[in-house]
Amino acid sequence: MTTFRTIDDLDVAGKRVLVRADLNVPMKEGKVTNTTRIDRTVPTLTELADRGAKVIVLSHLGRPKGQKNPEFTLAPVAEALAASAGRPVAFAADCVSPDAATVVDAMSSGDLAMLENVRFYAEEEKNDQDFAQKLAENGDILVSDAFSCSHRAHASVEALARILPSAAGRLMQAELEALEGALEAPQHPVAAVVGGAKISTKLDVLGHLMQKVDQLIIGGAMANTFLNAKGIDVGKSLCEHDMADAAREIMAKAESSGCQIVLPKDLVVAAEFAEGQPAETVALDGVPGDKMILDVGPASVADLNDRLSGCKTLLWNGPLGAFEVKPFDVGTNAVAQEAAKLTKAGSLLSVAGGGDTVSALANAGVGADFSYVSTAGGAFLEWIEGKTLPGVAVLRK
Repeated sequence: MTTFRTIDDLDVAGKRVLVRADLNVPMKEGKVTNTTRIDRTVPTLTELADRGAKVIVLSHLGRPKGQKNPEFTLAPVAEALAASAGRPVAFAADCVSPDAATVVDAMSSGDLAMLENVRFYAEEEKNDQDFAQKLAENGDILVSDAFSCSHRAHASVEALARILPSAAGRLMQAELEALEGALEAPQHPVAAVVGGAKISTKLDVLGHLMQKVDQLIIGGAMANTFLNAKGIDVGKSLCEHDMADAAREIMAKAESSGCQIVLPKDLVVAAEFAEGQPAETVALDGVPGDKMILDVGPASVADLNDRLSGCKTLLWNGPLGAFEVKPFDVGTNAVAQEAAKLTKAGSLLSVAGGGDTVSALANAGVGADFSYVSTAGGAFLEWIEGKTLPGVAVLRK
C-alpha cells in the first residue's frame, strides 16, 4: 500500500486534469535537445487521456524571473511532446487568462493540451494562493508528476494541490515507491554509498542516513577528509582539513547508532588530476606527499563488492573516485557493475540519484540496470536528508 494518492484513486473520465510535469528540458536555438523528461512523462499523460480525461500540462522552463519572455516559451516543448506521445498537443499562449480558458474549453475527452510557462508569473515561485486559484479554474483534478520540483513550495506544485483533488502520476509514483523502498521501509541489511567532494555539503545526508542504514560507504574526496580525521596523511589530495572534528563526530555517532562507516582499504594516487597520468595503488599509510588520492584501489573494490553481496538494499549518491577522468573511474565502475549484477539477479534493490551519480552510472554502463535511478537532483538530496518535501506532503493519504 502506498502512503500517497495515485491516479488509481481517481475517476478522470470527462474531467479536466491538470498535470504538473517537469518539462524543464535543455534547449538550443528554439529546439529541444534532449527529450528524456518528456518521454518519462508521456505514460501518465496517455493513460489519463485513454481513460477519457482532458489532459492539460503545466510546467516551467528556465528562469524567466516572473516575466513573459519568449526565450522561455514552452511552445517547442509542446511540439516535442506531441512527437513523443504520437498525438496532437494544443498549446495555449498563457497559463491563466482567457488564452488558457479558450484552449481548455475547446478540448474533448482524450485530448492533450499544454499551457504556457507558469514561471512567466512571479506569483508561481511565491506559492501565491490567488495565482493557484487562477490555475485551478482550468482544471477539476491535479495530477502531480514532477517529483524533481516537489522540494519547492510553488503555486503549481503545492498550493494548487490544496485547492483541487490531487494524486501522484506514474512518474512521481515510481520515484516515491523507489525512495520509500530504499529508506522508509527497506529490507535489511541496507548500505548507502555517499560520495562527492565535501562532507560540509553532505552533513545532513550523513546524519539522516546513519539512522537508517547498516553500512555507510564513504567515497570520493569526502573519504579523504575521514582518513585525515583518523590521522592518515592524504598528501596533496582534496581534503577539508577543517572538518576533521566533524568527521570524528560522525564516526562516533554512527558507531553509537549501530551503523558501520566504511572507508577505503587502499588508494589510487597520481601527481595530477589529468587524463593519462601515471597512477599507482598504495596502502592507506603510503600516500606520497606530492600526490593526490583520485580513486579507491582493488582491495577496496573487493571489500565493497563482498559487502554488497550480503545486502538487500542499496542507496547510492555520489562516485567513489574522480570518475570523470580515466583511469580514475575504475573503482566506481567496478562497484556499480557489481551492484547492477546483483540487482539483475534479484537479490538487491538499488536506488541511485544525484547529478554526478547519474553520470557515473552511465559511464559505468549500468544506468538502466539499477532498480531506479532518480534524475531529480535537489529533491532527491532533500529526501535523503530527511526533509519534508512540500509537493509530496500534499499527496499523502
